Amino acid sequence: MGTPRTPKGRAKVVFARLADEYPEALCELNHRNPFELLAATILSAQTTDVRVNLVTPALFDAYPDATALAVADPTAVEQIVRSTGFYQSKARNLISMAASLVERFDGEVPTAMEDLVTLAGVGRKTANVVRSVAFGLPGLPVDTHVGRLCRKLGLTVEDDPVRVETIVGSFLPPSDWGAFSLRVILHGRRVCDAKKPHCVVCVLEDICPSSTAPTKHQASIK
Repeated sequence: MGTPRTPKGRAKVVFARLADEYPEALCELNHRNPFELLAATILSAQTTDVRVNLVTPALFDAYPDATALAVADPTAVEQIVRSTGFYQSKARNLISMAASLVERFDGEVPTAMEDLVTLAGVGRKTANVVRSVAFGLPGLPVDTHVGRLCRKLGLTVEDDPVRVETIVGSFLPPSDWGAFSLRVILHGRRVCDAKKPHCVVCVLEDICPSSTAPTKHQASIK
């Protein structure tokens, strides 16, 4: 295959190569159901999945479903999630989110984007995580890694996550959006480090306009 000359062409090659590199791409937030994934994703803001996974066992043991969390003591929730940062606002969001599930959705996590984003602490990224991971529905979560790598790979120049989602999503079938995001996140964590990318060992080096590897043939990429 020749070097792809358009962002759409690069997106397709990126998807194919990362699928080979990370065949078992899974969400790294531990969860057993949509409610747990929703809560964990809300907690993941401004912290790591590893940190979230340290606190969610206690959270879900104390509050296993929306009905229990909706009537939780805010101080008790704050103590559990404190180490994730911004713990007061996160505790408020978790309790409010759970109350909304009980009041408006019979305690179940909705699947529609327009419903998910009405929940406290839930933006398009979180909604897309829940849709794609928990329900197997189309969703392209754009976190820091996805936005950064999409720009480095020349798929977009946009900084706004919604614009990145719209543009990159147009290059791929909706059924591939979730897997694309998961694999790009893994690649950003394991290879394309923000401060020190490992371009020499990157499977995308030859098609990446941002590569710093000494064998880079930048003239071939437009």
